[in-house]
Amino acid sequence: MTKIKSRIFAALAVTTALTAPALIVPALTAPAAIAGEPVAYDVSDLAAKVTPAVVNVSVTMKADAADNDETQMSDRSAQSQLEEFMRQFAERFGREGGRQQRPHPKAQGVGTGFIIDPSGVIVTNFHVAGKADSITVTLSDGRKLPAKLLGGDEKTDLAVLKVSSDKPLPAVKFADASKVRVGQAVMAVGNPFGLGGTVTTGIVSARGRDIQSGPFDDYIQTDAAINRGNSGGPLFDMSGNVIGINTAIYSPTGGSIGLGFAIPSSLAEPVVNQLKENGRVQRGLLGVQIQPVTDEIASSLSLGSSAGALVAQVEPNSAAQKAGIQSGDVIKTVDGKDIATIRDLTRTIAGITPGNTVKLGLVRDGKDMTVSAKLGDYAKSTRQAKADDEKASEKVSGGSFGFSLAPISPEARQQLGLKDGVKGALIASVQSGSPAEEQGLRAGDILQQVGREPVETPKEAVDKLKEAKDGKKPVLMKVYREGSTRFVAVSPRAA
Repeated sequence: MTKIKSRIFAALAVTTALTAPALIVPALTAPAAIAGEPVAYDVSDLAAKVTPAVVNVSVTMKADAADNDETQMSDRSAQSQLEEFMRQFAERFGREGGRQQRPHPKAQGVGTGFIIDPSGVIVTNFHVAGKADSITVTLSDGRKLPAKLLGGDEKTDLAVLKVSSDKPLPAVKFADASKVRVGQAVMAVGNPFGLGGTVTTGIVSARGRDIQSGPFDDYIQTDAAINRGNSGGPLFDMSGNVIGINTAIYSPTGGSIGLGFAIPSSLAEPVVNQLKENGRVQRGLLGVQIQPVTDEIASSLSLGSSAGALVAQVEPNSAAQKAGIQSGDVIKTVDGKDIATIRDLTRTIAGITPGNTVKLGLVRDGKDMTVSAKLGDYAKSTRQAKADDEKASEKVSGGSFGFSLAPISPEARQQLGLKDGVKGALIASVQSGSPAEEQGLRAGDILQQVGREPVETPKEAVDKLKEAKDGKKPVLMKVYREGSTRFVAVSPRAA
């Protein structure tokens, strides 16, 4: 079963095809209800109440921005996706000659949003509008208004827009998604395939779904029909409050099969508030690499249960290191809140403002203990790491081995099917005729070891490659590809 986001960018051909003559099949008349059987509930009053606050979002962006989106038409094979991924990385990081890039045409896409403030504040998905060059919002009364992006958060796939109106706009409110129950009725409103003002109904099929799209996965699953273009639209409870933002579907065809996923309002509302006020999201950073506590690990550590997050590594100069946290510690609580899984720890720490101090309940060597940690800033750390990795990538791309490196981003991990445990530096491009190409290296390989030293980032790899190159001998490298590893010896030579 293919996992796709419910986005419209790659479905432009579908929208165009709607202009062609089509066979119209008359709808069958529904039979009268038989006495004693339940009758479908009527949501017409609810739809009339909330649909004025739901808007169509049209965007224009560079074609490469749309292409870089991991969501494509669902009939693409895994091989073609990998080839596309490699092409994109080669274009982005390659340094092969002085070829000039042709100007990219503009691409258009449509999605959905909803107004949360009468002044014109609108919520949608980041993948709908977060990278757009221009945004136009169409209101339920047909008015078209230009919109500006107040802020976006790619990790939770949320964006906040603002339009100006000469009169207050209809708005809806968030409800507490923590009170949502499996089986309760819900209603989705959106703009599927550009067909605005579409209402569908269903139930909450499940909660807490992890669809491997990011560290904050906690989706509400629903069987209400959600299709491309519904992205960013609201999922309502029967009181007309928003309990989720429709974001993704599972589908082998690209159309709804009753497996839709919505970001719960309990996760979305705090992010939306930060984007509305600050234009970005501030997230706390503890500075640890963590892994699940398996039953075997729990038994070996005499924990009694597998609840908690095992610290695999403590980052240098991090909040965790300053607090005295050590590799092998098991984090059980944060400010008294139980931590059952690594996702609990990730979401809890991320929800705390940088600079705040938290109390962490740990188990170390079978003993309970508590430490205090002043959290760092996730955004600052990420920007610094990205700058280091980009600087490292530039050094390698002009070097004598003939390949460029990049960090393993969540998108790259998804495209290549890499498990979380696969570490290293991504080979982003390989120069034609280079020593790397001669030894069979190619874009999409993961460089995991230089000589006898493991590497986990482009910067580490560059440092080790520079040291090894000075020896004037072939450099032994361990490379991961498609589930297996192998060693290659690459001889440096003048570029």
